[in-house]
Amino acid sequence: MHGVTAPERRYVITFGCPDRTGIIARISGFLAEHGGWIVEAAYHTDPDTGWFFTRQVVRADSLPFAADELRARFAEVAAELSAESSWQVSDTGERRRAVILVSKAGHCLYDLLGRVASGELDVDVAAVIGNHDSLADITRAHGIPFHHVPFPPGDKAAAFERVRKLVDEHDPHAVVLARFMQILPADLCREWAGRAINIHHSFLPSFIGAKPYHQAHTRGVKLVGATCHYVTADLDAGPIIEQDVIRVDHGDSVEDMVRKGRDIEKVTLARGLRWHLENRVLVHGNRTVVF
Repeated sequence: MHGVTAPERRYVITFGCPDRTGIIARISGFLAEHGGWIVEAAYHTDPDTGWFFTRQVVRADSLPFAADELRARFAEVAAELSAESSWQVSDTGERRRAVILVSKAGHCLYDLLGRVASGELDVDVAAVIGNHDSLADITRAHGIPFHHVPFPPGDKAAAFERVRKLVDEHDPHAVVLARFMQILPADLCREWAGRAINIHHSFLPSFIGAKPYHQAHTRGVKLVGATCHYVTADLDAGPIIEQDVIRVDHGDSVEDMVRKGRDIEKVTLARGLRWHLENRVLVHGNRTVVF
């Protein structure tokens, strides 16, 4: 049997700075100076904010140094172009880690675990944490630890502190709220900023509260959808990574709409998580550029 060829190791540079002439020349010149072989490059300028964004992918074996030294050397370029903290260098040779938070609904978890098991989603799921234990068996069947953290009504602060410790011990690249039905406190939103990813239906803000699909069915909507976004202290209002919709019609029952909504939630979350893990998402204020 022939082994599976490992993907080529690459360094990914994501970068944002005030727009001006010569930015692309400066970045590409820096890479060329050290023999960097660019295999993918994307650019965008936002005329509303006057901000420039780019994502550069370089063959690791084309550079005479490792990722840490690339970061140190590129820091000078970033400072010169006033990028401040809006840049990073990631190494595809470093395995990505994720922790998934769940409640009772399992459709997003089942989908993510299947994609990971098949190799479609290249990430190590370090743990799944649930405020109910109904998804423990499927998690453990995939060889992944499951932690049950109950959320008693009068002591949610202690429960969130337990969740924080469980998550932080893995230092994950992504904290995935896969239909986790607890609102993250503001301190966790700050601590996990740019890493915590949520998925919800796209009826907001039209149908707020319980049973949104029932409300939508009563209104006779023709589209249901999902929004994948970064978590912030502003509930369900963080920078949007991905959205998608699916059509419904007058013949669909509430149950049909819920089923279709779950389908689109699964796809949208998986897509958004993949783009995040591949460093394709650049956040600027409350908006994103997705390369």
